[in-house]
Amino acid sequence: MVNFGKKLVANQVEEWKSYYINYKLMKKRVRQYAQQVEAGRKDRRQILKEFSRMLDDQGIGAVVGALSRNLADLQDRQGSYLSIYDQPSVSVKDPIIDQIQASVDKLTRSTNFLQFLGQHALIVHEDIPSSAEDQADADKYHFMSLLLNLVNTFLYMVNTYIIVPTADDYSMNLGAAATVCGVIIGAMAVAQIFSSVYFSAWSNKSYMSPLVFSTILLLVGNTLYALAFDLQSITVLLIGRLLCGLGSARAINRRYISDCVPSKIRLQASAGFVSASALGMACGPALAGFLQTKFKIYFLTFNQDTLPGWVMTLAWLLYLFWLWISFREPTREAAESHPPQDINAGHLKNDLENGLVKPLLLNSEENHDEDGEQDYDESEEASEDSRGPATSVASAYRLLTPSVKVQLLIYFMLKYAMEILLSESSVITSYYFGWTTSKVAIFLAVLGLTVLPVNAVVGTYISNMFEDRQILLASQIMLCVGILMSFNFVGSYTVPQYVSSALITFVSAEVLEGVNLSLLSQVMSSRLARGTYNGGLLSTEAGTLARVVADGTITLAGYLGVGRLLNVTLIPSLLICLTCILSTFLTFPTLY
Repeated sequence: MVNFGKKLVANQVEEWKSYYINYKLMKKRVRQYAQQVEAGRKDRRQILKEFSRMLDDQGIGAVVGALSRNLADLQDRQGSYLSIYDQPSVSVKDPIIDQIQASVDKLTRSTNFLQFLGQHALIVHEDIPSSAEDQADADKYHFMSLLLNLVNTFLYMVNTYIIVPTADDYSMNLGAAATVCGVIIGAMAVAQIFSSVYFSAWSNKSYMSPLVFSTILLLVGNTLYALAFDLQSITVLLIGRLLCGLGSARAINRRYISDCVPSKIRLQASAGFVSASALGMACGPALAGFLQTKFKIYFLTFNQDTLPGWVMTLAWLLYLFWLWISFREPTREAAESHPPQDINAGHLKNDLENGLVKPLLLNSEENHDEDGEQDYDESEEASEDSRGPATSVASAYRLLTPSVKVQLLIYFMLKYAMEILLSESSVITSYYFGWTTSKVAIFLAVLGLTVLPVNAVVGTYISNMFEDRQILLASQIMLCVGILMSFNFVGSYTVPQYVSSALITFVSAEVLEGVNLSLLSQVMSSRLARGTYNGGLLSTEAGTLARVVADGTITLAGYLGVGRLLNVTLIPSLLICLTCILSTFLTFPTLY
């Protein structure tokens, strides 16, 4: 090693001395780090970070030196080298450049996946924030509070889907038809339509209070859901599910990420929101599959129907305790103070967002002189309006372009198709195949587990090969194929047909949701990034309305008999899907 170091020094060119890797320094540092590790004076992770930082510094210096030396050599011998553009086959690639390019490609793929996943949340990101806004966001940020919001998202999705495998059995035990499961599942979605609005408005003043209130509602709702069995009252069961829906805090979770998380980590937080939702969607049915037991304590019955309610009651009770001791309310002063931006820029942005083209020349120079001060004031006022959030449903609706409306329709369609598939799965599989609750739970859990891998493939690879609008159209066509395959055209209906069609439908809907929300987050007005009536609220309302309509369709179709349930509920899905495909073709040039 000594000879190696001497040879390095001997072969150095004096002019490039500052760019060489400092071998002696690195050797000295390695010896110091080894001694510190043996003595235990420093944390191993801290030592690793320092050593990694030193390697980065030395490596970057060496790369800069290599590039500078080659550029100097090229200038000295200008005209004597072949052009890589004229004869690309003769160019010799530098291994350092190859390594840098490989690192860039790897980073690009991982970044694309993170961005694609984060856009699922439809948390509309504003333009590049100023340093003052960054500082205000940093002051509001609290990791434990963010974690509590993500856990809330996870638990709510578990709460939503944990009853799906047993909802039909529960309704029959209470003396109702199996297809009433549509009402039981959909009751939560009905209440969520209203809770999303009032919780979003409440979060303008506080985050802690609405989170506590929603948790209490979920505690009471799940308790009533579990008690309905012993009370033999489907009314109590439905009230419990309505209270659970009224306790939906997803609007608060989105709003907290949008308003209180610094812009530099907001994308990761959005991806965490989506991952928590997907994990909860998979864990809910899987957890229901493990609750296949029956016992009684005094007058309370614990079985596959009531245990989901009791388990979620306990989970929300623990969450409430954690929330009470760990959540930190962000400062409202920082939340509402934003530095003024350029007036003309705000006015121009307002014109562009509303599609206005105003004449740049005034009628006379005299009018310009007389009204100059007034125009300035009006411009300032307009800029304030252009930068402010939407203040009502009507103002938010006016910000939606035709292409955005089509994308919201597509979002409605895919949520409708997914809800039909998931909500009626227990009824369909028990009628045609005689599946038990455990089999239904496994089937739904497997479907839920496909969410993140599918998004990884689309976000990392497919989105780099095709335009988002092309993937949007292709996934709609595949979804239509999956719906067509689900129909029972002949007398016999087989497990392979149902499972394959369900997998195609669900995966296509997942791909479609990701691409659709990715497009929406890019083209939706920045005024929908904050405020009560934000982009996340609009997407939540569209998806929730779709679930309500789908669950209502299942219940109404049940009056025609379970034998006709499958085809009758698939017909609206097919018609809406065909309408969306046609609308996509008509607005295809504007889908960017």
